[in-house]
Amino acid sequence: MYKAFLLKYGEIGVKGKNRHLFEDALVRDIERVLRRVEGDFKVSKESGRIFAVAGSDFDYDEAIGALSKVFGLVWICPVVQIEDKGFKDLSANVIEYIDKAYPDKNFTFKVDARRARKDYELNSMQINEELGHDLLERFPEMKVDVHDPDVLISVEVRNMINIYSKAIRGPGGMPTGTAGSAMLLLSGGIDSPVAGYMIAKRGVKISAVYFHAPPYTSERAKQKVVDLARIVSSYCGEIELNIIDFTEIQLEIYKQCPHDEMTIIMRRVMMRIAQELADESGCMGLITGESIGQVASQTMHGLYCTNAVCKMPVYRPLIAFDKQDIVSMAEKIGTYETSIQPFEDCCTIFVAKHPVTKPRLNVIEKHEKALEKVLDDMVAKAIENVEKVICDG
Repeated sequence: MYKAFLLKYGEIGVKGKNRHLFEDALVRDIERVLRRVEGDFKVSKESGRIFAVAGSDFDYDEAIGALSKVFGLVWICPVVQIEDKGFKDLSANVIEYIDKAYPDKNFTFKVDARRARKDYELNSMQINEELGHDLLERFPEMKVDVHDPDVLISVEVRNMINIYSKAIRGPGGMPTGTAGSAMLLLSGGIDSPVAGYMIAKRGVKISAVYFHAPPYTSERAKQKVVDLARIVSSYCGEIELNIIDFTEIQLEIYKQCPHDEMTIIMRRVMMRIAQELADESGCMGLITGESIGQVASQTMHGLYCTNAVCKMPVYRPLIAFDKQDIVSMAEKIGTYETSIQPFEDCCTIFVAKHPVTKPRLNVIEKHEKALEKVLDDMVAKAIENVEKVICDG
């Protein structure tokens, strides 16, 4: 029955003179996801509305699934589009639409007509009244409820006339790339993919870095992170994943520094490497999945020590989330089952039995001096030998 979708946005509508830039970005994102759906879709803008019209048969559920991952969309409305052949033809099409869409007619309804074209033969109120009358005459079991209807039948008179009554909620947010770019520190855990998703939802283009420690971590652990990046990229588009061989650096930290401070010092080195990669990529910040108090390195003291090495903003969207909140979000976006696969990453392999929970910055910096002679060279070597994987879900 459906050959088109009316796609509604939210925040973009208040962008004033720059709105067209956000609309254009949204159109590009819609085109990107629909290229994976058979149907030869044409996406167009029309007076604050975006339409995706299929040029051939398509899989309805597949199309809805793809559109449901487009940041910036608030509602996805399957529509029946007809040409203007007068009100009698419109009424007949609305009756046919209701008959097909709702086999059980025992529901309340309201007609909500909007006439964007002032040359149409009836005004909006008259369309509401006449369509309501015709529907009740054809389907007497239906009842009118103008305050809280079970079904809201929308009719928009534009270049084409759009008839719809169903709306699937989109993810909201802003189109990809409209808010700059940032580098995500991505691990194989539950938190960081969710953090990347949340920042990407605000229009930020995501790159990512993963710290790999062969042979202490397996190729399966690395593949898990690649899989997570691909899942996140299915929402925000292509992600360049930088895979850093961190083994030599970790072993040197293990050899030279107090074991209870290892996690903090490793985290500081990771931030340093991530910043250099971010600078090379034109990113304007780092993204982590840290949450206050979740693990020993994420106490306020630990975050203070980690942050002290950063020269660019660090965005922590999960900072006040409970673990169950993060798990629920991971399940919603489809990363949870991959995150819980039993392949350890480099952080968990080298964690101390009794890590410091209240590190002092001056002490951490003092102990880091044991690495002064070798750290710069090891960091440069790690960045020079970075493995880049393009992830596009």
